[in-house]
Order: sequence, then structure tokens, then C-alpha cells
Amino acid sequence: MSKTMTGGCQCGRIRYGVEIQNSDAYLCHCRMCQKATGGFAAAFVEVPAGKIAWTVEPDWYQSSPVARRPFCSACGTPLGFAWIDGTGGQDLTLGSFDDPSWFKPVAHAGCESLHEAWLDTRDLPRHYSATTTSVAERWKAKGLEVPE
Repeated sequence: MSKTMTGGCQCGRIRYGVEIQNSDAYLCHCRMCQKATGGFAAAFVEVPAGKIAWTVEPDWYQSSPVARRPFCSACGTPLGFAWIDGTGGQDLTLGSFDDPSWFKPVAHAGCESLHEAWLDTRDLPRHYSATTTSVAERWKAKGLEVPE
């Protein structure tokens, strides 16, 4: 079942639309993805190359001799990954989708740098932004509600 989905950067300067064929997503644990996203892994959705309709062409960073990454230079949002030679699919960051809840992880990549302790966090305490005083008070002081 294909589905048209939208997404973009945090500041809204760069937006995209793409037709997604399935709900498959994956985590890449390689050191380049860790550094590119600032996380323990990058969560990606692979789409066919050339199928992303950008409203504004993203900025691109050549992160290695074989790959480049789209991002927004205004807010810093990482938007994906692509091979420089243009072969294979192109990845979009899961978090850049307007509604990433449809996607489900199906694989791990770059496992040579996987941090095992970060995979199963079910038993950790959960804190919600709207009920965390240090967060909620700052939003309230601005006359705003805590965003999701």
C-alpha cells in the first residue's frame, strides 16, 4: 500500500513530499550517522532515488568520499542520506516526517558501532515534557503550551 507523506526541517524552510511504498524503517548505528545526527543511531526511511519532491532544495554536506547528506542550513535539521554516485535509494530521517508514527523498524545497519545499552530502554523512567517543571514553566513564561 503506497502512501503520500510530507515532512521537512524544524524551522519549516525546507519541506518535502514523497510516495512511500511501505512502513519499513531502519536504524543506522555507524559512526558517521551518529555524528551526523548527534544520536546513538540515525533512524531512516529509504525511498527510491529521485522520488522526493522538495519545495526548496536542501543544503547538502558531503560527509564522506561516497555519501552526502541533505540538511537545512538555517536550523540544522538533518534530513537524510544519499550515495554520491546516485545509485540505490535515498534515505529520509524518520524524525523529519510530519507524522513518523506509521513507520516500524525492520533492521539495524552499521552494527559495528551499535551501542547495545541504548536498544532496550523499556524499564527506564518516562518523563513527559508537559509535566516536567523545568520545561513546562519555560513554555508557560512565553505564553505558550508545551508542543508535542
